[in-house]
Amino acid sequence: MRIIERVRRFIAQHDLLRAESRVVAAVSGGSDSMALLHILRELDRAGELRLVGVAHLNHQLRSSATRDEQFVVQASSAFGLSCVTDRDDVADRARRERRSLEHAGRLARDAFFERARMELAADRVAVGHTRDDQAETFLLRLLRGAGPRGLSGMHPHSGRIVRPLLDCRRGELRSWLTATRPLRTCVAADASPARECVLPGEYLDDETNEDVSIPRNRVRAELLPLLADRFNPAIIDTLADEAALMRDLWIWAEEVSAPFLQTPETLEIAALRGTPLALRRLIVWRALTAASGGRQISFDHVASVVRLIEADPDAEHAVEDKVVDAPGLRVQRIGGRIVINKRMRSVNLAAPANLFSIPLSIPGEALVPGTGLVVSVEDPEAVHPAGGSVRRAGSVAPNATAGNGPEAVVQRDRVQGSLVVRNRRPGDRFHPVGLGGSKKLQDLFVDRKLPRAERDWVPLVVDQTDRIVWVAGYGIDEAFRVTDPSQAVLVLRLRRA
Repeated sequence: MRIIERVRRFIAQHDLLRAESRVVAAVSGGSDSMALLHILRELDRAGELRLVGVAHLNHQLRSSATRDEQFVVQASSAFGLSCVTDRDDVADRARRERRSLEHAGRLARDAFFERARMELAADRVAVGHTRDDQAETFLLRLLRGAGPRGLSGMHPHSGRIVRPLLDCRRGELRSWLTATRPLRTCVAADASPARECVLPGEYLDDETNEDVSIPRNRVRAELLPLLADRFNPAIIDTLADEAALMRDLWIWAEEVSAPFLQTPETLEIAALRGTPLALRRLIVWRALTAASGGRQISFDHVASVVRLIEADPDAEHAVEDKVVDAPGLRVQRIGGRIVINKRMRSVNLAAPANLFSIPLSIPGEALVPGTGLVVSVEDPEAVHPAGGSVRRAGSVAPNATAGNGPEAVVQRDRVQGSLVVRNRRPGDRFHPVGLGGSKKLQDLFVDRKLPRAERDWVPLVVDQTDRIVWVAGYGIDEAFRVTDPSQAVLVLRLRRA
């Protein structure tokens, strides 16, 4: 099957582009991206899409990077296309952000592609990834450790990015470029008739591809040839097909796990216990990943949280205070829930500028500075006018009456005046439910194994007399405990912004 026919079929199969789609071609100057440019140009001529321009990012990693940029600009001009270019010192970005060069480059490209798309008023940005790239990605992720999502490799479309060449081999594209020599027939920018032009060549070679200190290059130059020679001559296609199978599995798994993640910072243990282990792990992994801001969540992190979920329900006290530390997160089992909180930064409470005290209207909410947490309060009687249904203590989860989770229910009549959300102060004490006496806040945090760096950022809800009503997520004061279902209540909640 001809290359263009194969790409046409792949685009239709995955609904990547349509006749009205405005497309930007991401072109580096290498063989894959130059083939992409020519193929999109042919499809544009056939009325199957609208190629509106070219985008090129200079990563400033090589002395020849400026040559590549000039080559792409020249090729774009020969085709009568606008070319958006930009430069980003990827090596400096990698150092500053403590990322690998590959990761830093990907972030820089993604941001640039979106800018180029907006500038050219396009719907999609097409990139030149091939089956070879897919096989390399599969192996890299397998070696680093990955589940279904990672092993699904690169998808045909990711947001505004589309990959029309994902069913093509790199060698086939190079052969096609060489055989057809499509750069020799160009279109002038002023829309004059087709003319002959001479450009530096069909494509450029990136000399950094020979640097095997880069993991992807090592896989390409050493591991894949070894596998092809000694184990499977069709290893590229085999791995690319495996990625496609894993992609289908991941799409299905996303759909099945979605109902359990309506509030990903709080997972219901009873619901999770009824799921197969593989699904349980996936739900936990997705919840942790969503909360971590993209940090790497390992198998061990997931397994530790799963152990909290699977602990003996008749020994709740044995796990009540246990926590799991994950990148940027603290995960705790509280009652019948797994509660995921972001780690909070330490402050110097001796410096008044670092203290916070935020009025909390009833009803209303307050954003806790520097944490991304929101404390809210609801007065059910105010929400439901006289004659309507009023929420009483008997209608909430049992642990809400103790406040040792993201929700707390307190007696409305015991609250004096308005509420304030603040952080701890020296000497703070309160009366935990069931203790029969007062306790220093410092001692509570020590008992709950809360790291010192996080204690300064735990929100406290206090009333007008500065009495602690709720240590958010850890418990209410005994004085505000609801003892009768008929009592009017306030409902306090802690959530991420």
